Amino acid sequence: MPRYTVHVRGEWLAVPCLSSTNTIEWLGKEAVRRYMKNKPDNGGFASVEEVKFYIRRCKGLGLLDLDDTVGDALEDNEFVEVVIEGDIMSPDFIPSQPEGYISLDGNSLTTEDLLNLGKGLYKIKLTAEAETKVKKSREVIERIVKEQTVVYGITTGFGKFARTVIPNSNLRELQVNLVRSHSAGVGKPLTPERTRMLLALRINVLAKGYSGISLETLEQVIEVFNASCLPYIPEKGTVGASGDLAPLSHLALGLIGEGKMWSPKSGWADAKYVLEAHGLKPITLKPKEGLALINGTQMITSLGCEAVERAGAIARQADIIAALTLEVLKGTTRAFDTDIHAVRPHQGQAEVAFRFRSLLDSDHHPSEIAESHRFCDRVQDAYTMRCCPQVHGIVNDTIAFVKDIITTEINSATDNPMVFAEREETISGGNFHGEYPAKALDYLAIGVHELAAISERRIERLCNPSLSELPAFLVTEGGLNSGFMIAHCTAAALVSENKALCHPSSVDSLSTSAATEDHVSMGGWAARKALRVIEHVEQGKIKILISRQILNHENEDVCPMSPHRPWIKDRFMAPDIEAAHRLLVEQKVWEVAYPYIEKYRREHIPESRPISPTAFSLRMSADDSHDHRHQNEL
Repeated sequence: MPRYTVHVRGEWLAVPCLSSTNTIEWLGKEAVRRYMKNKPDNGGFASVEEVKFYIRRCKGLGLLDLDDTVGDALEDNEFVEVVIEGDIMSPDFIPSQPEGYISLDGNSLTTEDLLNLGKGLYKIKLTAEAETKVKKSREVIERIVKEQTVVYGITTGFGKFARTVIPNSNLRELQVNLVRSHSAGVGKPLTPERTRMLLALRINVLAKGYSGISLETLEQVIEVFNASCLPYIPEKGTVGASGDLAPLSHLALGLIGEGKMWSPKSGWADAKYVLEAHGLKPITLKPKEGLALINGTQMITSLGCEAVERAGAIARQADIIAALTLEVLKGTTRAFDTDIHAVRPHQGQAEVAFRFRSLLDSDHHPSEIAESHRFCDRVQDAYTMRCCPQVHGIVNDTIAFVKDIITTEINSATDNPMVFAEREETISGGNFHGEYPAKALDYLAIGVHELAAISERRIERLCNPSLSELPAFLVTEGGLNSGFMIAHCTAAALVSENKALCHPSSVDSLSTSAATEDHVSMGGWAARKALRVIEHVEQGKIKILISRQILNHENEDVCPMSPHRPWIKDRFMAPDIEAAHRLLVEQKVWEVAYPYIEKYRREHIPESRPISPTAFSLRMSADDSHDHRHQNEL
């Protein structure tokens, strides 16, 4: 009996097939049915019949005809993927109708904008001012070529070959050779969402008008982005010094019609065929344009944008989950008194304490648990509860600091040489060096890790009956059932792994390019491991399940933040953890608590402005976050 391994929403399912005459559509429905069966909420679907999908091979991602039989189309034990149409959980999700355009000028892109561009919510166009700057910058390059002036990267070789002058007849070939030779990355390709972010960010930098690219070529790049034609970009290979040369070269390679490329219309194929399927032509590089496409910190910084946004989302939700933990452990709220935090006035600390008060003030939001021990003689709690404002507070301030660095970086010119049209000259410098975002993202990983470290210790307090005065591992018939015993082990494993990942990559350096590039930032790894640390923190927030279990034990109303069914006896736990992870990624925990926090803010601090429900930085109010919205023409 043939078996097929089917990938659905990040899970691998083994699907046996009784008959080779079953269709590809049958295989997809059977895989979705098995996926739904493993989910507490059926994966969000009412029935298999309502799920619309297409199927493609995992190797090469070629699309399969749903009417073909599995015997004709597949080999035994072949790996295929079910892609659910319009599924925001799919890494390939692209809205069928973007909401409009974001006009790029190279100066006012926000981290939120870049994530939305990555998700395919918007297309791109240039502002009139950007078009003018690009044209003037290109005029400088044309004059250099015409006058045969010796300028690095335009009429010379690169790196160690900077003193090798190239004849005018070979200048176009020079740029193509640069892109081909520098496309030397390895590892898994970036996801479509991350590739869109990288491409959008490179367009934003080119729009500043310091790169020397022609307006014609830049408009071609924008057309490729708007069609969601995405080059194959390996995630490894950049040392983050002379920019992210390898990944950006792979990006440029697809633009000139070489290498692999993906689009939702064509799947993976040779780049020239994907472009042709969308009515686009490969870019023909002019002098300096290859260098203009590959020189910069956009790999580090685009991943950094995702990292800082996800960090903000998990940080503000960590406050809510920690407050819930304090309540179910019958902790005191005295440690969150306004006066305590006024005499140590760190902004993050004060905001976290405020959130705790807004959620745990029993006079404001009556709670049976809070009332049950309101007049108890407990003076103070363990540090993991009492010191949440201090520990969570610096995480919030760290995120705000890193966001400032990343926001500056995404609107910076990071080329070499730089073209200054007003001075009618080019200048070689070092803006391509990735030390700024590398150091910031190492700092981000260290900061966000602490949310998981302190959270794991609170999980211990919840599960340990000698500390919680609750049933061991929060389950009845302990011994017969293990309850949350190994869920705590999972959290501990993630925290321990993060400790290694938090070693700063930017303290390392290796000399490259025959000692021309003799100090590098290693920023690509800083960005990738920051994202891994953040994902572990998201996955480690198992307390949302545990706290919900305790609420059941206390006979309180169902917690609206949790997808968790009461844990009466042991069952397959991974789907519950995944569902909780999804709640956090989709920011459902924040959506539930935010109205209560802001209601409390209005009543206790009437003159204050509300904190935006989508902005994680403590310095980003609802009014502040309008600044870039004028670009979005809906």
